[in-house]
Amino acid sequence: LCSRHLCLGTFARVWIPDADEVWKSAELTKNYKHGDSTLHLTLEDGMDIEHKLDDKTKNLPHLRNPDILVGENDLTALSYLHEPAVLHNLKVRFTDSKLIYTYCGIVLVAINPYENLPIYGSDIINAYSGQNMGDMDPHIFAVAEEAYKQMARDERNQSIIVSGESGAGKTVSAKYAMRYFATVSGAATEANVEEKVLASNPIMEMPKGSDDSYRVTSVNQCSVVLCVQMPKGSDDSWAQKLYNTHLKTCSLFEKPRMSNKAFIIQHFADKVQYQCDGFLEKNKDTVNEEQINVLKASKLDLLVELFQDEEKVTSPTGTAPGGRTRLSVKPKEIRSGASSKEHKKTVGCQFRNSLAMLMETLNATTPHYVRCIKPNDLKFPFTFDPKRAVQQLRACGVLETIRISAAGFPSRWTYQEFFSRYRVLMKQKDVLSDRRLTCRNVLEKLVQDQDKYQFGKTKIFFRAGQVAYLEKLRADKLRKACVRIQKTIRCWLVRKKYLRKKHAAITIQRYTRGHQARCLVKYMRRTLAAITIQKFQRMCVQRKLYLQKQAAALVMQTILRAYMARQKYQGLLRNHKAVFIQKHVRGWLARQRYKRSLRAIVYLQCCIRRMKAKKELKKLKIEARSVEHFKKLNVGMENKIMQLQRKLDEQAKDNRVTSERLNSLETSHAVESEKLKVEVSKLKGIEEEAKNNANRVTSLLEELERLRKELTTTQKEKKTIEDWATKYRDEMEKMVAELKQQNGLLKTEKDDLNRMIKEQSQQMTEKMTRALVEETQQLESDLNEERSRYQNLLTEHLRLEERYDDLKEEITLSVSVPKPGHRRTDSTHSSNGSECTYNSEFAESEESSRHGEDVTRGMDTSLTLKLQKRVTELEQEKSSLRNELENKEEQFQRARDDEEHKKSRGAELEYESLKRQELDSENKKLKHDLTAMRQSLLGNAGAGAGAPGSPPYKVLMDQLNSSCEELEVRKEEVLILRSQLVSQKEAMQHKETMTEPVHYAEDVHKMKDSGAITQAYLGLKETNRLLEGQMQQQRRSYDNEVEVLRGELQSVKEENNRQQQLLAQNLQLPPEARIEASLQHEITRLTNENLDLMEQLEKQDKTIRKLKKQLKVFSKKIGEMGAGHVETISPGQMVEETVRPVNIPRREKDFQGMLEYKKEDELKLVKNLILELKPRGVAVNLIPGLPAYILFMCLRHADYVNDDQKVRTLLTSTINSIKKILKKRGDDFETVSFWLSNTCRFLHCLKQYSGDESFMKHNTPKQNDHCLSNFDLAEYRQVLSDLAIQIYQQLIKCMESILQPMIVSGMLEHETIQGVSGVKPTGLRKRTSSIADEGTYTLESILRQLSAFHSTMCQHGTDPELIKQVVKQQFYIIGAVTLNNLLLRKDMCSWSKGMQIRYNVSQLEEWLRDKSLMLCGAKETLEPLIQAAQLLQVKKKTDEDAEAICSMCNSLSTSQIVKVLNLYTPVNEFEERVSVTFIRTIQTRLRDRCETPQLLMDTKIIYPVTFPFNPSSLALETIQIPGSLNLAFLTRV
Repeated sequence: LCSRHLCLGTFARVWIPDADEVWKSAELTKNYKHGDSTLHLTLEDGMDIEHKLDDKTKNLPHLRNPDILVGENDLTALSYLHEPAVLHNLKVRFTDSKLIYTYCGIVLVAINPYENLPIYGSDIINAYSGQNMGDMDPHIFAVAEEAYKQMARDERNQSIIVSGESGAGKTVSAKYAMRYFATVSGAATEANVEEKVLASNPIMEMPKGSDDSYRVTSVNQCSVVLCVQMPKGSDDSWAQKLYNTHLKTCSLFEKPRMSNKAFIIQHFADKVQYQCDGFLEKNKDTVNEEQINVLKASKLDLLVELFQDEEKVTSPTGTAPGGRTRLSVKPKEIRSGASSKEHKKTVGCQFRNSLAMLMETLNATTPHYVRCIKPNDLKFPFTFDPKRAVQQLRACGVLETIRISAAGFPSRWTYQEFFSRYRVLMKQKDVLSDRRLTCRNVLEKLVQDQDKYQFGKTKIFFRAGQVAYLEKLRADKLRKACVRIQKTIRCWLVRKKYLRKKHAAITIQRYTRGHQARCLVKYMRRTLAAITIQKFQRMCVQRKLYLQKQAAALVMQTILRAYMARQKYQGLLRNHKAVFIQKHVRGWLARQRYKRSLRAIVYLQCCIRRMKAKKELKKLKIEARSVEHFKKLNVGMENKIMQLQRKLDEQAKDNRVTSERLNSLETSHAVESEKLKVEVSKLKGIEEEAKNNANRVTSLLEELERLRKELTTTQKEKKTIEDWATKYRDEMEKMVAELKQQNGLLKTEKDDLNRMIKEQSQQMTEKMTRALVEETQQLESDLNEERSRYQNLLTEHLRLEERYDDLKEEITLSVSVPKPGHRRTDSTHSSNGSECTYNSEFAESEESSRHGEDVTRGMDTSLTLKLQKRVTELEQEKSSLRNELENKEEQFQRARDDEEHKKSRGAELEYESLKRQELDSENKKLKHDLTAMRQSLLGNAGAGAGAPGSPPYKVLMDQLNSSCEELEVRKEEVLILRSQLVSQKEAMQHKETMTEPVHYAEDVHKMKDSGAITQAYLGLKETNRLLEGQMQQQRRSYDNEVEVLRGELQSVKEENNRQQQLLAQNLQLPPEARIEASLQHEITRLTNENLDLMEQLEKQDKTIRKLKKQLKVFSKKIGEMGAGHVETISPGQMVEETVRPVNIPRREKDFQGMLEYKKEDELKLVKNLILELKPRGVAVNLIPGLPAYILFMCLRHADYVNDDQKVRTLLTSTINSIKKILKKRGDDFETVSFWLSNTCRFLHCLKQYSGDESFMKHNTPKQNDHCLSNFDLAEYRQVLSDLAIQIYQQLIKCMESILQPMIVSGMLEHETIQGVSGVKPTGLRKRTSSIADEGTYTLESILRQLSAFHSTMCQHGTDPELIKQVVKQQFYIIGAVTLNNLLLRKDMCSWSKGMQIRYNVSQLEEWLRDKSLMLCGAKETLEPLIQAAQLLQVKKKTDEDAEAICSMCNSLSTSQIVKVLNLYTPVNEFEERVSVTFIRTIQTRLRDRCETPQLLMDTKIIYPVTFPFNPSSLALETIQIPGSLNLAFLTRV
């Protein structure tokens, strides 16, 4: 009470009663002093009131809990445990946070939301499965999990008591509890399991009271009344007797004020009113059971027969005990409403029986309590009616539970939690190394009454209100610290402002003084400038007068000198014009003479050339008649000749027109020359006449005057002509300018069109590229989906197989040894109890399997058939999915190849086909030569064949030389015959007649010397046939060459045209640009030529490599054949011949990378290499993937000897043994990782040495020699790929089982940054502390485990790409589990926890950088967790904040964002809660998102795995087998 008085200071918040809201919050405006009768309060709406205390009790109002405790998961965690605190906490959780479940000690309070919530899915079930009840937010699944866990652990029946009013949600709660049981027990795949369970186990509801107006129906409210068993009494008399008997004597009995026929019983939870109308009639019992038993024991048969039980009367007739026959009538069914004292049971009797049965059930089970609350009567979603809620809380016992809890020590803190929370209340000297002693000393100082707390072994227990008192002290201390910080900061800000103002004043003064100084300088400058301007102005006036006088004198001189110059110029101009006229007249005459001469010369040349052309044409026609064979060889030459003839005719026609034009010109020229001659003669006569008549001056002057007039007229005409010419020239220039302008416009339009075409083509290219990229992405996504489906079905198939085997083993064991008791079966894992029955020896396994088969003959046939049918369906679906996956991959690869090799594919395929034909022909020739060599060697097998210097060797060399010589001769003959056949058609006909074998054979056999002639003729015939074939081949090659030359000619023509166009374009450019364009063109041409040459060189290199490979194969076969023959030679022959068998022993010693074993050693090989192999020793001491290399080398030898049975059994035994060892040690990460690496390496070896060119690109020549030669193991590669997928999924599950316990503790609960996260008080339920205790997992534990995983996989030689996929899956599991727990734990949704999460994520990213794994996609899987942590830290008030949150949280779903905002809880008083309005704003903005409504992330998702081909550079012949593997029976080959 003392601490309560201390807390009632100014600004203290309390609860006061209210008629509408039951309780209303208010704040003290004046300190309370002991003895005050009135409290001065301010309501939340700002109204000031005075609250009067009760005069009798003087009870103070209830104090409000601190804000950090509002919204707690457990009501017992509240510091002040009273009705308003409980009601307010439930209201905040229900209306603001949309949380319907709350713990109240051992009771789960469930408020009906009247709305479907996404919190009952399989993901939520998986999240609560296996968790402690206090580790997650309150939920019906947590209660069900606790009951299920206790049932499995204690092997004792459990009961969940769900109570509440009608409509409060009892049936739905029971339904979800049953759904949880059905799911975790492994029966979730059946439809409507909870309905079936509910139908088989109906819910018991206790009867209601007689008053229908009271709705509470609860186990706790039911009690037994002492009915008065009087038969003559009435309801009124019975009520009066109750009043008289119990009203004054019993405090639990009350009388209603407004009724005399009712009474009130004070039950444990609340008061219940009972009506007396019809009470006696309902509660009249029949004859007492003891009395009936006495009558049944009577000696009178009649009494015994009257009180005989109905069940004993089996037939209408029977024999009485006395021996006489009696007739008993079977009673009819009692009609509704009929009264029968023999069968009627009263309400009290039914109640007693029901209560007895209930108590018997509860006493036999461990109870779990769920209290359902009806928030309102109108069934509005998330609407909280305080009156109805508090009525049910009072009735259902929740408040009584709170009172019981408040009477003890409801608040419990560990010493470390108390120290972390209230460290601010301690001084430095109070902090000791012993946390317990430190807490004890501090509490003794802070709380004087030692009864308010108790020290336990690990925790401190506080009574109700003490935590609030400590929180007040802490808040006051923090408030004082804040005031001090604010004071210091404000002082610093004011001083900084003062210094800034001082600096500003000094700056203003400095600039003002500078301005004044500049003004003074400006005035002085202006004064000096005015004086200077005046001086220069006066000087300018005087200079202007002087210059005017000087200019007048100069003008007079200029006019006089200009007049004299014009006179002189006129004289010079006349002379110049006369000379100019003479010059042009003489030039015109000379040009006319030259043109006439030129026309005559050109005409003569044309005539002569025409004559020569006609002669040449005749000559060409004659030659054309003599070259008929060229017409056959050169198709189209006649057309060209006709075209040339047509061109010649056109040229002749043009020449005729030109000659006619020349003739007309000559005629006109002659006429004009005659006219000129006449004029010249006339002029000469005139000149002579002028000379002779020199004395005729007067007439000449007149004539001169006339000539002057004519000259003037001529000049005018000339001027007119010149004007016309100038006008014409201007018009032409204007027209040219217009044409140029139009040309420019056309060029501009052309450039625009070209640019538009280019842009359109670019857009089309970009569009096609984008479409191709989208199609590629779609194909990739489809491929990933198909791969994921295939792998999931593969997992399901494996699970069903394991389930089938487990069922067989369970039935086997159930036949021999029954297992009593109950054991829990997880829904996501099959039983592994049968794994211990496997033995490393195959004999024992076969014997056990035979025994299992004998036992399973007696098992349920329907189950076996069902499983077999399911396995068959899965296998069919697996095969179909595999085919579909292969089709998708082929389609994807085809689309990619079509895009990359669209242009070069046709030419390359044609080239490959030609090369293939050439290689086939060469192969046939080599086979023919090889056959001849073998015949020669077989013919001389006894003479030491194969050795240099031996007769077979000499014969072989002679045959080869003769064959080469004969080949050369045949080539020459072919050339000769080809020339003859081309030139002579008759020779072809003659040859055709020679090739008829029948006629020639008959002619030959008619000859006398038939033997020799026949052989000669047949040889000649064979030669002719050979020559004919070679000639046809040469003809085909010639035709191909002609086609190639035509193509080259066409390309040359196109190149020539292009060069001409470029030349024409370059001629229009300036010289510098012309040179640059020429150089650029030349560089482009040379680059293209170089690329073509490089492509040809690559093709030739490829051809050379193929030929070399074939040559090596043939030489190897020849060598093996020679070695085989050498082995058949007798010892005496070897002594006689000088043979050097140097290469034979070396060939036997060379190791070819194969291992030989006997068939009976196969079991030993599998046992030592797989079943009994220790991965740790192999991974540390030997090379990675050694078992895979050894198995492949054994497989190579089986392929080498062409033993298909050996290959099949080895592969089958290997796959089955790997499956067996993984089933036996499937929970060992090291074993699973080791065999995943070896399985992948074995798969890569099968690909690398398969002989497929796509897998041989990185092989060495020696590795190419080690390829498999006899068997195609593509189907086994698919089987191994499926096995690798299964191992990968098992690795992920094993890794997940190791990481799962670490994630929540390390990522959420552990306080990585000490002092940031606040600690809140806990209730009765266990809450995990954020302080790292000994044995708890931390972030360092997770990082160490990740490093252990990574180092183990690296030691095992796992492919780097596969390691990246594993790490990505690891980080997805970490992020998904962390986010799911964050979404289900209200205590983790705070600002400080967001900082902790972001720091932990940064540590994970740092780990990725250290391992060079930042690009593996692992960081992206943590994006939802990162965004959730950012969401906890960002501002959450304004619309701008909402917009920022919507754009930031793109990896979170709307339900997840809203859930985090609802769960956000301030740890300190200085943080604020998220308002409901803000959450609704977020929901409105995210309304258009298309996403799944699932709240939690699926932690069971496994990304589809791929195994990129990773060839090995390790040479098989260099591998050494250590003796520790016990594989001495293997022989190196």
